[in-house]
Amino acid sequence: MGTAASSAYSSPATLRCEANRCRLGGDWTLDGIEALDDRIETARWPAGNLELEAAGIRAIDTTGALRLLNLIAELERGGRAVRLTGLRESQQALLELVRERRASAGTAGTTPSVGFLERLGRRAILHLGSVVAFLNFIGEAAAALVRLALRPHRFRWRALFGNIEDAGVNALPIVALLAFMMGVVIAYQGGQQLKAYGANIFIVELISLTMLRELAPLITAIIVAGRTGSAYTAQIGTMQITEEVDALRTIGIPPMDLLVIPKLLALVIALPLLTVFADALSVFGGMVMAQTLLDVSFSDFLDRVPQVVTLTSFLLGVGKAPVFAAIIALVGCYQGFHVRGGADSVGRQTTVSVVQSIFLVIAADALFSVVLGGVGL
Repeated sequence: MGTAASSAYSSPATLRCEANRCRLGGDWTLDGIEALDDRIETARWPAGNLELEAAGIRAIDTTGALRLLNLIAELERGGRAVRLTGLRESQQALLELVRERRASAGTAGTTPSVGFLERLGRRAILHLGSVVAFLNFIGEAAAALVRLALRPHRFRWRALFGNIEDAGVNALPIVALLAFMMGVVIAYQGGQQLKAYGANIFIVELISLTMLRELAPLITAIIVAGRTGSAYTAQIGTMQITEEVDALRTIGIPPMDLLVIPKLLALVIALPLLTVFADALSVFGGMVMAQTLLDVSFSDFLDRVPQVVTLTSFLLGVGKAPVFAAIIALVGCYQGFHVRGGADSVGRQTTVSVVQSIFLVIAADALFSVVLGGVGL
């Protein structure tokens, strides 16, 4: 429906404003609606009464007519009196038809804006639903673990070992590099202050307790969340798009048993070992910096470590790792199963997975600190 929609040549819609008059021209049709919206958004509308001169409109269809009516409504809501002139008889008839159909459908004007409190409430309900769904996913994973414990012959050991290699062995280089650098940074920053007070030897307490009890488990978990958790989401999400997950259900293989449980157990096994590895490399980085900056030799450093770090402190640091691993694996797999549509959804859910994993890991670490501090540990 349009006055020149079938023309072999089309001209883009134009919008020029001067004084209290805006001249409309070109083709107000579906083909150029996006460019038209851009022009309307960037136009500088004069204040006061306004005349829209539409004599230059060559062609208009129902989409263009609806956009013109919405434009007039928006300007009138801004306190302007708008007068439309210059439309040809056929164009005016189309505009009236669209106005009648819109009114009969109950869509006159644009959708009223939603208030801040309503938007806040909707987002709160949405996030609450996500929390409930995630807890339900955790329950399904726990039930699957119980089933496999009762029937161990059904467990997929090859998938477990493959995930341990990917999440643990292949992560050693990046964990080693970052843990070593973290030890160097902490030793350098703390050593500058200790050196000013002649307390060089206390660098051992600073490095050992800080890294073994807090920073090494936390940094390792964050690295694994960005590296392995995102890989879990991308892998399962890709299988969702290609309908491989539905195919598994069709042939009687529960996706939870094949895709989630091996990843969960592999990370619960690998992350504590990675944490111990990070402990060693971070302390070594601190030793290098202590000898370079504070003249604390390797032997003096190592002799003092057993006096400073108790078995309880070491186990508390390593004991956090399985909890962090469970959080990372469950969040990564959960977001993977929520991929919908195409490749853009995989990227979006992968980003959500990493952000949520890191947030929950830090929140869990803070909770550990509060609880352990409350019981005197």
